[in-house]
Amino acid sequence: MLSPYIEIKSHLVELFTAAVQQVCPEPTDVSVEMERPRDAAHGDYACSIAMKLAKTLRRNPRELATLIHAALPASAMVAKTEIAGAGFINVYLHPAAHQQIVPYALSLGANFGNSQMGAGKKVQVEFVSANPTGPLHVGHGRGAAYGASLANVLAAAGYTVEREYYVNDAGRQMDILTISTWIRYLTLCGENVTFPVNAYKGDYVNDMARIMFDQHGTRYLRPAADVFAKVPDIETLPDAHLDGLIINAKALLGADYHYVHDLVLTEQLGDGRNDLQEFGVEFDEWFSEQSLYDSGVVQRIVAQLEANGHIYEQDGAKWFRSTHFGDEKDRVVLRDNGQYTYFASDIAYHINKLERGFDIMIDVWGADHHGYIPRVKGALQALNLDPDKLVVALVQFAILYRDGKKASMSTRSGEFVTLRELRKEVGNDAARFFYVLRKSDQHLDFDLDLAKSQTSDNPVYYIQYAHARICSVLTQWGGDANALANIDCSVLTTRSELELMQQLASYPAVLEMAARDLAPHAIAYALKDIAAALHGYYNAEQFLVEDEALRHARMALITATRFVLQRGLALLGVTSPTQM
Repeated sequence: MLSPYIEIKSHLVELFTAAVQQVCPEPTDVSVEMERPRDAAHGDYACSIAMKLAKTLRRNPRELATLIHAALPASAMVAKTEIAGAGFINVYLHPAAHQQIVPYALSLGANFGNSQMGAGKKVQVEFVSANPTGPLHVGHGRGAAYGASLANVLAAAGYTVEREYYVNDAGRQMDILTISTWIRYLTLCGENVTFPVNAYKGDYVNDMARIMFDQHGTRYLRPAADVFAKVPDIETLPDAHLDGLIINAKALLGADYHYVHDLVLTEQLGDGRNDLQEFGVEFDEWFSEQSLYDSGVVQRIVAQLEANGHIYEQDGAKWFRSTHFGDEKDRVVLRDNGQYTYFASDIAYHINKLERGFDIMIDVWGADHHGYIPRVKGALQALNLDPDKLVVALVQFAILYRDGKKASMSTRSGEFVTLRELRKEVGNDAARFFYVLRKSDQHLDFDLDLAKSQTSDNPVYYIQYAHARICSVLTQWGGDANALANIDCSVLTTRSELELMQQLASYPAVLEMAARDLAPHAIAYALKDIAAALHGYYNAEQFLVEDEALRHARMALITATRFVLQRGLALLGVTSPTQM
């Protein structure tokens, strides 16, 4: 057993780099990469550097492979190497290369796999940030699961991470929810009012109206005729109809309008906060959009853009020249009615993030906001700031299928499936895992039947069952797992043991890749592979054998596996049951 632990892939890259430098002293842009062959018969790793160099040097790849192969330094970790095909060099590792992972993993415990890749850089992950205009639905759930898992992965990779929810508590959507609730309240007061078809519906609106009526009676009652006075026709001008109602509500209620607005905001934000907490999603900061106006940041940023020559006036409005920065058209920041746009506050929000000292801002947005990226980055550039500090991760909404039918998820209509309902049906673990099982910008069909099944086809069940199996064996053994770190693992030589150790050794590199590519789904796939290797090992070998040295070595191996499964699942917000 070598000490200290040698990371095999990096070690092999060093060996091949040394050989290449001997064969080709002149520097090239071609780098050494080690890959896992699909067929285990072709070794543990394969290197195609000879074929890459052949194109640059205009030489026969097989001949180059022969020279590189001959120049490879000796290593106690390598059992043999051989040339294959047109110029591949296959590497077969010594069992010691696999065996060293067990004591190393046991020595680190829950910290195994963590790295210092991030070097403490301050990263903010802003995710979910749904308008507090209704309960969170299953589409929001994917952004929540992805953002929370990504933040965990980045923290494990050595970044200093802050999780933030941007509360859209200023603007038209909150006004629409406010008047939706108020009109329902007027109905409870006995007024004969026509509810707008494009207002927010759903039982939650009725519930908030009931709170108003139960607590304050008819205090906020105003005549229906005054509410709808001079309001444009909803059939021909539906948006103007709502805007007219908002104007009338503010005039009729005066200072009381703020009570209704704050009531609906508090109720919906509180519901969302509780829902996310129950889902295992926590935030370090809930940032108010309104605070950007109250502190004057929005006004200051627009004035700065204007001073920099990036604002012009047209039709009474102020426009940002976003086409100068790759956007498809210029964007309004100040309307002709004196109201700032959402875009103006978004620019101010990102400036505020930079002023708080974040090195990297990661925004998790729905895929339908893809076109928004160039205008926000353009605004940063227009303010002489580094647009590359903003990284946008796009998330496709998950589509839920129940009984083979797609469920509607429209918050305005009230015909949506809430995140809370989904969690109640399939459980938090299945929801968290299934949401991150695909790359975030890929389409996701959420299969309820699979998520609830207790079979090997259900990936989260399959991984949790592997963990539970390990716990069962360790309980039967009854020994001290803390005493296994110094166990001799040289007796672990069966094919299933080597495969499991190889999977464990790959985990740290997977975690770094997941952090680098903002891809927590890579952790999910790694856990599936580790679980498959564990189940294969469980079916192939007896663990509690009479041979004490072998028994202890196998206990050490499955204990190390348990650490990795438990830690990996925790990064994804999934529990590790000890019994199933």
